[in-house]
Amino acid sequence: MATLEESWVDLETSRGLMRVHLFIPAGASPRPGVIFYSEIFQVTGPIRRLAAALAGEGYLVAVPEVYHEFEPLGSVLGYDTDGSARGNQLKTQKEISSYDEDTRVVAGFLQAHEACTGRLASFGVCLGGHLAVRAGFHPGVLAVGAFYPTDIHTRSLGLGKCDDTLQRLASMEAALLFVFGRQDPHVPLEGRRLIHETLEKAGADFEWHEFNAAHAFLRDEGPRHNPPLARLALALLLRFLAEKIG
Repeated sequence: MATLEESWVDLETSRGLMRVHLFIPAGASPRPGVIFYSEIFQVTGPIRRLAAALAGEGYLVAVPEVYHEFEPLGSVLGYDTDGSARGNQLKTQKEISSYDEDTRVVAGFLQAHEACTGRLASFGVCLGGHLAVRAGFHPGVLAVGAFYPTDIHTRSLGLGKCDDTLQRLASMEAALLFVFGRQDPHVPLEGRRLIHETLEKAGADFEWHEFNAAHAFLRDEGPRHNPPLARLALALLLRFLAEKIG
C-alpha cells in the first residue's frame, strides 16, 4: 500500500463550484485516474476509506460532491431517515446535463493533472454506480466499475425522471464491470435481467457478478456490510482496473 496525500479542489461548473476530494499516492510516477462517484450521501467516512484503499493500490482517485449545486461545499448527508430523504430528493432534482457536465469537468481536470497518466476509469456505488456508467459515455473514460447501480433499469435518474442511460448502452465503448446483490430491492431480478439483456444485444465489453448480498454491502458501516464479499468485490474491481487502465 502506498503513502497517500489527501486534499480537495473546487472546480468551476456552469452551476457553481464543485468540490472534488483527491486521494493521490505519494511519489513521482504518474498514476491512472479513477473518478469515484459516491452514494446519495456524498463523501462519507465509508466513501473516503474506500477511496483511500483504491489510491493505496496506485490510482489517483477523485471523488466529486454530486450535489454541489444544492448543498454547501463539504456537506455530508447522514446515514439516517433525513439523510436518505434529502439524498433521494436531490437525485431527481438535479438535471442529467449537470451530472454529465460534472463528469466532463472532473475528467478534464484529471487528464491535465501532473500526477495522472491520462488513462481514466469511473467507479461508483448505488447512485454513483449509475453515474459511473454515464461517465463511460465520455471518450476519455476507458473502463467503468458499477456496483449495484440504481435507476438504470427504471430510467428514472435526474430531473423529470427520464434518463437515457439504458438506451445509450448500445453505444458504450468503455469496458464495463457490474456487481450486484441479489437481495437488493433497489435493483430486483427483472431490472438486472433488463440491463444484462441490453448489454448482450449490444455486444458490449462487460462482465457481470451477482452475490447473495444486500444493497450497499460494500459500505463498511451499518448492518448490510458483508466484509468477505466486500473484499472479494474489491479484488474483482482492482483486477479489472489493472487490466483496463493500469
